[in-house]
Amino acid sequence: MSHENYGLLMVNLGTPNAPTPKSVKRYLAEFLSDRRVIDMPRALWLPLLYGVILPLRSPRLAKIYKSIWMEEGSPLMVYSSRQKQALAASLPDVTVELAMSYGQPALPQAIAHLYAKNITWLVILPLFPQYSSSTSAAIWDAVARILTDYRRLPSIRFIRDYAQHPAYIAALKASISRTFVQYGQPDRLVMSFHGIPMRYVKEGDDYPQRCKATFQALTAALDYPAERVIMTFQSRFGSDPWLLPATDKIMKLLPTQGVNHVQVLCPGFAADCLETLEEIQVKNRKIFEYAGGTSFHYIPALNDDAAHVALLRQLVIAELR
Repeated sequence: MSHENYGLLMVNLGTPNAPTPKSVKRYLAEFLSDRRVIDMPRALWLPLLYGVILPLRSPRLAKIYKSIWMEEGSPLMVYSSRQKQALAASLPDVTVELAMSYGQPALPQAIAHLYAKNITWLVILPLFPQYSSSTSAAIWDAVARILTDYRRLPSIRFIRDYAQHPAYIAALKASISRTFVQYGQPDRLVMSFHGIPMRYVKEGDDYPQRCKATFQALTAALDYPAERVIMTFQSRFGSDPWLLPATDKIMKLLPTQGVNHVQVLCPGFAADCLETLEEIQVKNRKIFEYAGGTSFHYIPALNDDAAHVALLRQLVIAELR
């Protein structure tokens, strides 16, 4: 292996650089301009995006980002950076770079850094456990566009997803078990995945099946009644029908069915971010409690947990072999 130079490109979605309207607007503009994310005709979408959505959403989202901002920065960036550092330490013969699909650190710069090390093998690791055309495929598109500027290409391995990898399921199980010990077993355990429009599914995106694979493997692994585990989808955006059932609707419904204690985890997020720390831990808690629920606990993402880093290392080593 000594004649090869190995590189690892870890990619997550992205985050504003600061919890300010200007920074949020710049990030959203890049994110929501990607055709993989919003595939409406540009002539219709861009005037709506720049004329209505960005001016209205940016100030409001900036306040929400500020409420979850850590001392070191955006939670997504903080935890992703820790993952990178831990993974690099466990892979001393591999050059590791972290990039975001939107925002900083940007993909072109990360790839340039890898090329500066004369890599001959490149492993691309999207930090999305379940494949979707709007996340993992968007990374593939972006990397392919960037590499058109390079005459020399390395051998490339793309980790499509790891929805039911045994080490991933084991890490999630351990996280849930710790929360059960701390707060007791809940009346219901809710696995909330990020949603996508139903239209994407009808056009061939197998994301729901990948979520179901995680749900089924994790439910089977738990020492907890399977009939008390619920799979839901969060983060609806726009007017198109999205995957169901919706997390917020379930939170409103459960107390009416006598459910007083719920615990929620988001297995589709490799690092805690706005969608987990604010949408689930704050907003959905309020929905559940307002409906009559008495005990709500969010189970944190795996973040830089040692078992999570070990899983990521396994994924990379398998591709290098």
